[in-house]
Amino acid sequence: MLYDTADQLHLPQRRNVRLDTLLRLRWLAIIGQTIAVLVVYYVVEFQLPIWACLAVIALSAWLNIALRVRFSLTQRLEPTRAAWLLAFDIAELAVLLFLTGGLENPFAFLFLSPVLLSATALPPRITVILGAFAVLCATVLVFIHYPLPWDQEDPLELPWIYLLGVWFSILLAIGFIGVYAWQITEEGRQISEALAATELVLAREQHLSQLDGLAAAAAHELGTPLATIAVIARELERSTEANSPQADDIRLLREQAQRCRDILTKLTQLSTGEPFDRMPLAALIEEVVAPHRNFGIDINVTLPQGSSDAPMGARNPAVLYGLGNILENAVDFAQARVEVRADWNDDDIAVTISDDGPGFAPEIMDRIGEPYVRSSKRRRMNGETTGLGLGFFIAKTLLERSGAAVEFENRSYPDRGAVVEIRWHRSDFERPAANPAT
Repeated sequence: MLYDTADQLHLPQRRNVRLDTLLRLRWLAIIGQTIAVLVVYYVVEFQLPIWACLAVIALSAWLNIALRVRFSLTQRLEPTRAAWLLAFDIAELAVLLFLTGGLENPFAFLFLSPVLLSATALPPRITVILGAFAVLCATVLVFIHYPLPWDQEDPLELPWIYLLGVWFSILLAIGFIGVYAWQITEEGRQISEALAATELVLAREQHLSQLDGLAAAAAHELGTPLATIAVIARELERSTEANSPQADDIRLLREQAQRCRDILTKLTQLSTGEPFDRMPLAALIEEVVAPHRNFGIDINVTLPQGSSDAPMGARNPAVLYGLGNILENAVDFAQARVEVRADWNDDDIAVTISDDGPGFAPEIMDRIGEPYVRSSKRRRMNGETTGLGLGFFIAKTLLERSGAAVEFENRSYPDRGAVVEIRWHRSDFERPAANPAT
């Protein structure tokens, strides 16, 4: 069985945005901008270049209509194309603010919107470029802009220190909120990709397990026709003279039929006397340990002595992969010895895997089990730097799906090494495995 499948998965980084999403958000902006301009001019009766403002808003609406006619709404835009559209939104807002007071206009904080959308959907490089463009526009508007629409008899004059504070707050908002939105979205994206990889690995392990079951079923079903072929071959051999041209062919047919029966007999012995879909805990541990023997690391398996109530669990591919991945990590980092200990009682079952390697690095102890967690302080014996990446996350997730609780710790000083304990309620371990099709 191969346990490094997860490390070979390379899921695509899907950083794009639907055109329909951008168009809907822009329509909301167009409606809001139009209402704001009309209310200020006709209701509040402040003077502003209304036709120039409406022309800028109309240009944005025209672009929306053109994009809707030209492209399918379900189309996902490449990051570069989406960036150009968001840059247009920033420029359009900058022109409106230029016509209505620059940074004195309280709507200047809307510069944050396109950058925030980019942070949640586009690569960091593009987000940084858009953020820099928004800051550049805000900086220009500090010095160059039309007067803020206000009462002509009592004009509003804001001090420079206030405008500097507004500019600085926009800069901080773009930087801080942009980084925060990117980090939250990136964590969600990593979890989503890691869970997708988990499903792929589980499907593969279930497929391998089903192949084993099919082999045993085939051995059982093919036994009867092969027995019939063998009987007919013997009867033909008896009724054929020794010097007949067909005698050698008939004898060869009987021998090959017997050979097929011998092969199928070995396949039927895979279950070791137990139903194939269930196996005792000791057999499960041995199946996990077997691929890792003879690699220069002593793997010591300890089971309770004299216990007659050994747990009988389903041959669950999720459990096999999870235990196998954790054991593989222990073998990779051990200096000479890995211990696998199983304990059980009427209520609980525990499997503990420990090694005598460097142990878990302190900086990742609180994050073990998250996807893509790696440590530069844990090295294999050949000096290669590695860590607890996607494969360890998949192992922990699959074990938890089987009802297990997984805990990690290091040995107490002066001993060293990592210790992983996997614990089930006995009823969870012994229940039948879920049907993969459900």
